[in-house]
Amino acid sequence: MHEAKALIRPDRGEDAVAIHLVAKEGFEGFAKGLSAGQRAALAAHKFEGAAGQYAIVPEGDSFFVVAGVANPESLTAWCLAKLADELPEGVYRLANAEPGAAMFGWITGQYRYARYKSEDKSVGARVLLTAQVAQIEAQVAEAQAEMLVRDLVNAPPEDMGPAALEAECERLAKSYKADLAVIRGDALEQDYPMVHAVGRAAARHHAPRLMHLTWGDPTHPVLAVVGKGVCFDSGGLDIKPPSGMRLMKKDMGGAAHAIALAGLVMEARLKVRLHLLVPAVENAISGSAFRPGDILRSRKGLTVEIDNTDAEGRLILGDALTRASEESPDLIVDFATLTGAARVALGPDLPALFARRDETAEAFLAAGKAHDDPAWRLPLPESYREYLASDVADMANSSATPFAGASVAGLFLDRFVGEGIDWVHFDTFAWSPSPKPGRARGGRGLGLRAAWHAIRARYGA
Repeated sequence: MHEAKALIRPDRGEDAVAIHLVAKEGFEGFAKGLSAGQRAALAAHKFEGAAGQYAIVPEGDSFFVVAGVANPESLTAWCLAKLADELPEGVYRLANAEPGAAMFGWITGQYRYARYKSEDKSVGARVLLTAQVAQIEAQVAEAQAEMLVRDLVNAPPEDMGPAALEAECERLAKSYKADLAVIRGDALEQDYPMVHAVGRAAARHHAPRLMHLTWGDPTHPVLAVVGKGVCFDSGGLDIKPPSGMRLMKKDMGGAAHAIALAGLVMEARLKVRLHLLVPAVENAISGSAFRPGDILRSRKGLTVEIDNTDAEGRLILGDALTRASEESPDLIVDFATLTGAARVALGPDLPALFARRDETAEAFLAAGKAHDDPAWRLPLPESYREYLASDVADMANSSATPFAGASVAGLFLDRFVGEGIDWVHFDTFAWSPSPKPGRARGGRGLGLRAAWHAIRARYGA
């Protein structure tokens, strides 16, 4: 994978291949200014200016590129991503526009996960020059955060267990001079009993843990970011079928989002007191695994009857959200690959967003729409709380009814967020099942940029 900061450079007038952006309705006028041979080359490519089309056109001993976009005056994050993936290695410049938001897709379009490839078949970098020097740093930071999510999610579970997530939090703490506290193994049982219960069946080298990173001025508003770190989910004793288990290396996608978001917050030096909480476990099967019918005590003091050991992510988040609430935060944002129900409702590309306050939900949704990272709000209906009722405990961890699974999971989490606290929950897939320009098949940030831009607007740099 190429370094993000090497793929966008300030334009100092060096030689570069020109990329001409055209809309379909403007293509005919553009073509009139070309030679007969160049028009013939475009015709051979069947180029008509449709968004996503591009053609390489000869010009003397070199060439230029013509690319179709919906609107050359308003570029989206992804409109240059295909070019970044497919053009020859070299240095490029937009001839009739500046990239703006498209810098993000130019960088992520060149992402490859090749850590385990014995032969590196990647091509050289495509570098884009821009006069928008002031935007480069922010766009590169966002692209690096996105690629961090992809790297963490794409890693195999043996190499991305709880200890590896701890190492990632440690790297983050060292980079920004933050404080990191970690509780591991049986030491969790007293203060984080649900984290301990879910993770206790794993092999010793995948022992559960809770990472708590703190950064920033204690007098600033507290921002708590929480991420579900189930590094592999077998389903526990309620074991998943093979088809359901195959992608469960990505069940720590919430933790990946949270870690990446925390890095963006610290890099921008937002005026917040940041608390990052990552409960990390493997939901494994052994003689010490928690069982259906068990009743777990939580950090909050609520007791939870286990109806399904495959509804484990909400358990570890419950303890982490309780701890986050103890800081009286101005805002809590959590990320989790929590429910299949959210994917049934919204598909793989739209994370489900839950929020207590309408104005907060609207700010996050607007930020996502403005930055090509849309989410869709789902409700937290009071009437559905009864689906989590238990005859023998304060609540159950899953519902016997098949209805509204994503909302019911959100309502479970809501019980562990302190009263009156502003809270946003992303139920994200963290995965692209099929490739698109700028979005390779595999791990993917979904909700990351929406949350980042909403938070940056709220707290400022």
